[in-house]
Amino acid sequence: MKKPRVSHADLPPIRVRREPPTVAEAVSAAQDLADEVEQQVEIAAGLIGLSPDEVRPHVLAAAKPRADRLPERFLTAAGPNRAPRTVVVERRSRPAVVVVERRTRPTLEPRR
Repeated sequence: MKKPRVSHADLPPIRVRREPPTVAEAVSAAQDLADEVEQQVEIAAGLIGLSPDEVRPHVLAAAKPRADRLPERFLTAAGPNRAPRTVVVERRSRPAVVVVERRTRPTLEPRR
């Protein structure tokens, strides 16, 4: 027995929840988007919906020096007396699959 088809008209409307980001999420996003502290304050305030004066202490507390703000892919794991290790990642591609299409039916030899 087949299942009855369900159309989109029969389904209830989709409800979307709107949650503003937390202060930590907004500050982190602002730090990734801008280098200047005042720009970070404006971006975070706009994301959360608060005034810049309320967000400024959180941005200043989370401010990082520029030398520490390197992306994770540039950070190295090295000991105090060792040079940083270099990791090389290469992508290998698989050979293309060739599909051979037969145009005629194979003939079978009759059995004896």
